[in-house]
Amino acid sequence: MMLTSGRYIGLEYDRMIVLFSMLDAGKEIPCAISTSAMDYLERGPQARPEQREAQFIRLRDCIEARAASKYRATEFEGSPPGIVLRSIDFRP
Repeated sequence: MMLTSGRYIGLEYDRMIVLFSMLDAGKEIPCAISTSAMDYLERGPQARPEQREAQFIRLRDCIEARAASKYRATEFEGSPPGIVLRSIDFRP
């Protein structure tokens, strides 16, 4: 179970999440991260909606590492099952 980078899907403004995917041997795994989690990771001012893609790209390695960890632990949520990251997932 080795996940690799998938694609950036986009900001879902109403839910304040960024959707992205990861790949497990070609199978696309749906993932999401809250915008508050991304702001927490940067420890700076809240990013504006038009800045979210660039913010995701900057944080991609950290985000994908945590998503892979939750995937290995089979911590899926939702329907269809996917990985959801929140601020608490990045706290020590």
